[in-house]
Amino acid sequence: MYYAYKFRLKPSDAHREELDRHRDICRQLYNHTLYRLNEYQDEHGELPSMTTLRAELPDLKQWWDDLSDVYSKVLQTVVERLFDNLNGLSALKRNGYGVGHLKWKPPREFRSFTYQSGFKLDKKGGQTVLSLSKLADIPIRLHRAIPDIATVKQVTLKKEPTGEWFATFGVEMDRELPEPPENPERCVGIDVGILKYAHDTDGTAVGPLTLSDERERLEREQRKLSRKQHGSNNYEKQRRRVAECHADLRRKRRDFLHKLSAYYAREYDLVAVEDLNVKGMMESPSNSRNTASAAWRTFLSLLEYKCDREGTHFVAVNPRGTTKECASCGVSTEKPLWVREHACPACGFEADRDANAAWNILSRGLQDVGVGYSESTPVETALPTGTTTVPAKRVVEAGSPALKERTASAVSE
Repeated sequence: MYYAYKFRLKPSDAHREELDRHRDICRQLYNHTLYRLNEYQDEHGELPSMTTLRAELPDLKQWWDDLSDVYSKVLQTVVERLFDNLNGLSALKRNGYGVGHLKWKPPREFRSFTYQSGFKLDKKGGQTVLSLSKLADIPIRLHRAIPDIATVKQVTLKKEPTGEWFATFGVEMDRELPEPPENPERCVGIDVGILKYAHDTDGTAVGPLTLSDERERLEREQRKLSRKQHGSNNYEKQRRRVAECHADLRRKRRDFLHKLSAYYAREYDLVAVEDLNVKGMMESPSNSRNTASAAWRTFLSLLEYKCDREGTHFVAVNPRGTTKECASCGVSTEKPLWVREHACPACGFEADRDANAAWNILSRGLQDVGVGYSESTPVETALPTGTTTVPAKRVVEAGSPALKERTASAVSE
């Protein structure tokens, strides 16, 4: 399985200058390759192959001196990047989307370049450095070790809008993924929402990640940026402050989602979730900001690959009617969004709205996998109306200790 390990670089001022120079050379080569692609298509009536344009690189070096300063494999990946973008546009067009043409990259839009060879991690002067061919030995902060069973395939150097440089290692694990159990014992259904980020069938409710202070700071810094003269030094300084606010929001949100998804993937044998159409929900005129902030699609993507890694069943079920249907008798009942309790008029069953939806999600997930469950479980036991809400800050800061405590208490009961 393929993974990405991201580490922060600690370049000196000279290193930063050299990194920016190599990045700009790659950007100019990308634009030149795009020009040659369009020129070839006009002359021959068809697109050239990637091999054709890569074969022109040795001749380019004879009159373009800067290309000789960049490692040859890096230049080849720039050509591959152009064709990857072209294939992406073609895929969108086949799916019915209206697409335009590839455009030249300005400096602010070309932020990375990739080494597929010519790099290694080394120890020099008592610190770990990333040795890059034809560039420099750049100190790197290895906050976690790359597993010994991993084969490093490439490293991508990227400059963030904040001005920070990161190295992302693409590694391939030399091991087989564990098979999910045929008869999962620990099964959970998860209903995601706005008021409670996640509510599962064990009665645990995880509160939303509150980032109001960070968002207010971002809005304040954006207002300051709007008052600066575009292109001035003060404008550039303020632009970086705005970028830092964006990065702070992004890091906190992804940290929360990583920890929550890792908990469910490790603690259960089967995880059932809703296959949400987040893109369609974002197009809705109501509550789209909270929907975007919740990042449900990111959470489901993280949960899916971690379930594959841990040998856990991941089941995405049809979300239609999970809130309306009664988990006890299956009768659908219309409920406005502000009604937070489920009360079935047919069987009289009452439960928390999200708990009822979570059990419907789990039932559908078990049916999709083909796993049965006991029908003799009393509804009052299977669907507790009382829930324990875990603040999202505790999940972010301490790696979900309250979730484990709640699970243990549920088992003991």
